[in-house]
Amino acid sequence: MPVKTRFMALTLIVVAFALTVTGIVIAATDLNPGGTVKDPLVLNGYPPSSANLLVTVSTGAPFGLSANVAVNFKSNRVDAVVRFPLVVATAAIELRLIDNHLYARSADASSGPWLAVALKTPALFGVALEMTKPDIDLITGFDHKTVTKSGYSTTYNFYRDHVAVSSLFGATTSSSSVGSVRWIITVGSQGEVSESTLTVKTKKAEMTLSVTVLSYNQPTTIARPPASSVKSVDSSVLQRLLNSQNLTSILVPKDLTSLAQAQLS
Repeated sequence: MPVKTRFMALTLIVVAFALTVTGIVIAATDLNPGGTVKDPLVLNGYPPSSANLLVTVSTGAPFGLSANVAVNFKSNRVDAVVRFPLVVATAAIELRLIDNHLYARSADASSGPWLAVALKTPALFGVALEMTKPDIDLITGFDHKTVTKSGYSTTYNFYRDHVAVSSLFGATTSSSSVGSVRWIITVGSQGEVSESTLTVKTKKAEMTLSVTVLSYNQPTTIARPPASSVKSVDSSVLQRLLNSQNLTSILVPKDLTSLAQAQLS
């Protein structure tokens, strides 16, 4: 399989995950103005214009990646550098999501060609609203919940067992269709989202997705690649790649898969 084709498939995974987290991470809130340590992420009730995120995905030995993601909510654009392990080294790709198109190239190539595929995405400004001060009452369907406060932070720990589980990019897993879900969410002094970790386990598989907010409202300019350096990729090829063994090991609760709003055209 050509390396550039693998790069493109992995970019789709990261974007799909980012959008899934956007839909799934309806984070919790608890006002905590009494914290003695200054909260670096305070938003004062205003939706952020941008965010810098660290996203990590792990399914154990078969698959894992990390990504530094910059989101400009006003321009509805995303830029990310994604790193994933190879046999003897670590590869990196850069991706940009702009105007319903996903662009990708090797992060080691400062002026190399971009691969592109059409990708329908929701308006990212809605994500900014959810990250500002979402409502804890919107999170339902869990059997257990604990709340822990530390300084200016509040952490919510949700757990549920006996949950139907499916692959993010395929049918219900053949190894096991029932598992457990643990969702840990941390918010700051004004209820802004600072971190979220979702862990899905079955008898034979485990997936952990973690999103950490590194900063809000930093200057973020994301430019469209020049047309002369862009080559379109057939989305049907990418769909087949997304159904490969490693990618179908990415698990999500079955009743939440509809929140992954990214769709190939």
